[in-house]
Amino acid sequence: MARILIIDDDHEICETMESLITRLSHECAAAHTLDQGLRLARGGEFDVIFLDVRLPDGNGLDVLPQIMDIPNPPEVIILTGRGDPDGAELAIRGGVWDYLLKPSSVREISLTLGRALKYHDEKAGRGGEGALDLSGVVGDSPSIKARFNLLAQAARSDSNVLITGQTGTGKELFAATIHQNSKRKSSDFVVVDCAGLTETLLESTLYGHRKGSFTGAQADRIGLIKTADGGTLFLDEVGEMPLSMQKAFLRVLQERTFRPVGDTREQTSDFRLIAATNRDLDDMVAKGEFRKDLLYRLKTMHIHLPPLVERPEDIRSLSVFRVRRLCKQYGMSPKNFGSDFHAALMSYDWPGNVRELFNVLERAVVASEDEKTLYAMHLPREFRIQLAKAQIARLTTPESDQGDLDKLDNEPAGRIGQDIFEDIFEKELPTLRDFKSMAEKVYLTELIRQCGGDLPRILEASKLSRSHFYSLLKKYGLSL
Repeated sequence: MARILIIDDDHEICETMESLITRLSHECAAAHTLDQGLRLARGGEFDVIFLDVRLPDGNGLDVLPQIMDIPNPPEVIILTGRGDPDGAELAIRGGVWDYLLKPSSVREISLTLGRALKYHDEKAGRGGEGALDLSGVVGDSPSIKARFNLLAQAARSDSNVLITGQTGTGKELFAATIHQNSKRKSSDFVVVDCAGLTETLLESTLYGHRKGSFTGAQADRIGLIKTADGGTLFLDEVGEMPLSMQKAFLRVLQERTFRPVGDTREQTSDFRLIAATNRDLDDMVAKGEFRKDLLYRLKTMHIHLPPLVERPEDIRSLSVFRVRRLCKQYGMSPKNFGSDFHAALMSYDWPGNVRELFNVLERAVVASEDEKTLYAMHLPREFRIQLAKAQIARLTTPESDQGDLDKLDNEPAGRIGQDIFEDIFEKELPTLRDFKSMAEKVYLTELIRQCGGDLPRILEASKLSRSHFYSLLKKYGLSL
């Protein structure tokens, strides 16, 4: 007997679904809001959740990462009355089992539920295969934990994997972690940087060459494809592979055979391929810059790593992890963190992602020398200057935006947080910094209330970026 949760504000739909699920000899519970549904999901150990998209307190797709973050997460089946191709794509990328439109037939719902339960049982049975070694991969955010699930799937299979994401998001680290958790971990993990080699050098590097096959070939050389025999071949920046080489490499992928430059005999190699790129390969295919058939081969499994700005919750854990390793590397005693250190890191957008964060942390550790605590003052001077400029820009509201702020409510703007201004004269004045924080928290609370918790409206009214808004929510202990 399985446990099923229905999250839908349509009471009639819930009653119909409960009746169907009960007839199938399963337990069933229902919730009519996201908040109620999440509370039940976190405490109920459900096997499957039927989730509506449009609910009174938000969009069901927005809570998928939180559901996937539940230990032994349930399978999610989206059941919605609106056909939205983009929503379907977001749902599937978020890890849902299926996306059904209302009204769906009893047969269709029963078949989908049966398949989801079978998959969930099989997945639970694999739990004893051994935990993943994630010693080098750090993150607590729901979005990165969802990628850990994909990493686990990739490690258990021998399929080709394409890892995409901005520069500095950790694509090579993910690839190495997949290898270290796979059945090939006892063999080599071989890295090829497609962006750092000319076409001639890339061909020779991949396939190897025979002595005298071209100018400078003074001895036979074994190619990296052969070196990866039995292990994993990692093609970094595969989007930079010359179009003229792609057809030949496609054949290598299909046949696992290749011919070294200048040789007449073919060789074989049993390698597993993982590729990575920061480019949009689908767009390159549309422009004729990348072969569609090769992309299909590369993309058997796809893992997209989000930029750091979309997962600010991970900044603290990444910092603690990196500083601990740096202290050990430099022979320093473990360091503590001043209250302003993480706050400064959280206030930056990190265009260089984790790589930039780690670089800044190393410079801070070096600058702190033998001091036991890291403070914001230890951060690089140019970083602190950028941070100060960004903070000043956020505190300065352009006159052109003032009209938008006034539209937040029909009442005078002075009424927002008026209690702060009344109370301030009845007691000792706070510091200017504390007063700004008080006013900022009141503004956020009123912003959420007036926009009904609708994230797009909140971002439009406040002109805040999504990442900055969520960092402020975390800073003041608020929630939507």
